[in-house]
Amino acid sequence: MATQSKTGISEEMRNSEFHQLFLKELKDIFWAEKHLVKSLPKMSKAATSSKLADAISNHLNETKEHVSRLERVFELLDEKPQAIKCDAMEGLLEEAKDILEDSKVETSVRDAGIIIACQKVEHYEIASYGSLVEMAKKMNHEECADILAQTLDEEKNADKHLNKLAKSEINYKALKE
Repeated sequence: MATQSKTGISEEMRNSEFHQLFLKELKDIFWAEKHLVKSLPKMSKAATSSKLADAISNHLNETKEHVSRLERVFELLDEKPQAIKCDAMEGLLEEAKDILEDSKVETSVRDAGIIIACQKVEHYEIASYGSLVEMAKKMNHEECADILAQTLDEEKNADKHLNKLAKSEINYKALKE
């Protein structure tokens, strides 16, 4: 008979390649979220549009919560919260840094670039959390799936909000500069 940990996860499941992939991806997005907490204030400060700056600041608060939720998921899995370097996020944040360095201060063109950088990040997070939710469901980690789905919904909403800002005003202003 398969033994189970106090979390209800069998040793067979815990040692499976699928579960190990799930943990690796959790560690990857944990690194990504922690680094976003450091990078988002720079993007907010660099934005000319107060609406964009506010959107980024609001998402910073959500991102801090995302880190806490991931810590909770690790706890539910009886795993130590651990981050492993996310090369994809590192690259996306480097692109964001380049946009800030290569664009003129206090312009809507810079704001448009910031939105592009932020949406690339959101799309990466949406892909990551979407996959993690489905993996958690497959392994019957329902509470983990629910927590991850809450973050997925927030990432989707952030992307929609950025898209709305770009369409409704920032891209128009950038075009006119």
